[in-house]
Amino acid sequence: MNDLERLRQNAAAIRENVSAAALRSGRTAGAVTIVAVSKYSDLEQTRALFDAGFPDLGESRPQKLSEKADLLQDLPIRWHLIGPLQRNKIRRTVGVVDLVHSGDRFELLQDFDAEAKGLRRPVRVLLQVNCSGESQKGGFAPEELAPLLPRIAELTSLRVEGLMTMAGLDGGVDRARRDFALLRELRDSLLPHVPPGISLAELSMGMSGDYEAAIEEGATIVRIGSAFFEGIDGHA
Repeated sequence: MNDLERLRQNAAAIRENVSAAALRSGRTAGAVTIVAVSKYSDLEQTRALFDAGFPDLGESRPQKLSEKADLLQDLPIRWHLIGPLQRNKIRRTVGVVDLVHSGDRFELLQDFDAEAKGLRRPVRVLLQVNCSGESQKGGFAPEELAPLLPRIAELTSLRVEGLMTMAGLDGGVDRARRDFALLRELRDSLLPHVPPGISLAELSMGMSGDYEAAIEEGATIVRIGSAFFEGIDGHA
């Protein structure tokens, strides 16, 4: 079996797992968007991900996202920025990205809004929440969001679509499930107080090792990378 065949086989298994987890959560597979994390892939493999039915592709580095978007502009890919973003990389990102998952501080959101006004192109963003409380992770503390939402709503070229979190590094799936549940409970507690112009419909949480638990806890977006490339040379 060559690498592209293996990738397609892995992709089919991921689809089955997502569908089963969605059913366990009382939803259908169509309620969950799979973002295939293409930072692990070369251009041929990235095309193969798209051809396998994954138009939502995620990159963690703005420069790499821009380069791939330029080289693959013949494909109607929806690009997701899933990694941290420095403020001086915003202009490069706004023009090509469909959804930013890492809106992790108010100053960054302000810069996105200003850049989007200049380009007359709204920016769709998720608010990153540090549910694990780990100091090495970025994001808003859960208790910060409620008082900040009215200020965020004033950024009229920003389209807040929901929340994102990454599970704690230690503790396995059980720890991850607690972090995912915390994000869902936070979203539910905020819903009665959400200002006009802000949506919290999306919950982006779960990666290759814990995406099924994330879906069971309410994820609407999962970010899956290494699971697509199991058994492929050059990938861990």
